Amino acid sequence: MIKRVFIIVLDSFGVGELPDADKFSDVGSNTLASISKSPKFKFDTLAGMGFGNIKGISVIKKQPNPTAAVGKCTEISMGKDTTIGHWEIAGIVSHTPLPTYPNGFPQEIIEEFTKETGRGVLCNKPYSGTQVIMDYGKEHVESGKLIVYTSADSVFQIAAHEEVVPLETLYEYCRIARKILTGKHSVGRVIARPFTGTYPDFARTPNRHDFSLFPPKQTMLDALAQKGYDTIAVGKINDVFAGRGISKYTYTHSNNEGMAITMKIAREEKFNGLCFVNLVDFDMLYGHRNNVDGYAAAIAEFDLWLADFIKILNDDDMLIITADHGCDPATASTDHSREYTPLVVYSHKIKPVNLGIRKSFSDIAATVVDIFDATLETPGVSFAKDIGL
Repeated sequence: MIKRVFIIVLDSFGVGELPDADKFSDVGSNTLASISKSPKFKFDTLAGMGFGNIKGISVIKKQPNPTAAVGKCTEISMGKDTTIGHWEIAGIVSHTPLPTYPNGFPQEIIEEFTKETGRGVLCNKPYSGTQVIMDYGKEHVESGKLIVYTSADSVFQIAAHEEVVPLETLYEYCRIARKILTGKHSVGRVIARPFTGTYPDFARTPNRHDFSLFPPKQTMLDALAQKGYDTIAVGKINDVFAGRGISKYTYTHSNNEGMAITMKIAREEKFNGLCFVNLVDFDMLYGHRNNVDGYAAAIAEFDLWLADFIKILNDDDMLIITADHGCDPATASTDHSREYTPLVVYSHKIKPVNLGIRKSFSDIAATVVDIFDATLETPGVSFAKDIGL
């Protein structure tokens, strides 16, 4: 019997374009293939687990005696962002895309936001998060107006200098925006983007905070919580699910902190249920900034940590490693990419079989609720029996 499941989401670690990548302007995207060309790339642990046995992966050597069950997952939701991806992992398929704003937010939204916050707005268009503070940061500091911007994702982002707008005030402005952005303007996330420094040396701080939509349906977190299981969130998981179905959560400021917390939970907490982890640096620091070497080094660091992590897992533990979308740092785009995501399943109790190409991220949710004998309405198909559970 499995008592503890760890799901680790390597945020944006795609493994090749999906068949419908052309609809998302992502033909040719392959996050893994791009970073594998970097001298910083090391993948020993995951390669040994059988990562190279995943269909379609040629940059990792095949393993004749893998230690994990492996496959890859197809995203069937209409999106390629954090919210949609995590929701599908947790069992919800989103057939309607969340709203995006390639021309900025409508004037009525901006006017209501300005009225409620008492502050003017700068920018209001899609922008790189690092570039927007370079281009508007000085005026923001001088005027006190808020930098509001978006991206290709369904996000309303508010950037503000921590000495001009205290963190708690910025978070309150985000809550105001979250209340305004409803109905047809229900964006996936409102994101606080604080920064510090003096012009031209502004820098974003780790005090980002996401204010997400409530999931429209029950997720595997709800299903487990209703049966009395523990549901532990690490990183931005609590934000992505708006706190629903989560019994305990810890925010993190980096991959290293997230990995350390996950290791501590595995060593010290005798919970019964799910520990759901997001490691965001791959996406936030490297994918969106087209930093191939940085992405490769971060994966190498995770791979080294993973070697120690699997050594401490108990006989009744199971680990699932996956991703929520791609973000190929070698393409001209700085946005997410429409890609398959990896599926690596490790436990002392499972068969290290090849799980093939899964038809939905939600197969993960179906498997988790199957293991814990919970009930969830999801299109996902459990692979618990395939791995011998």
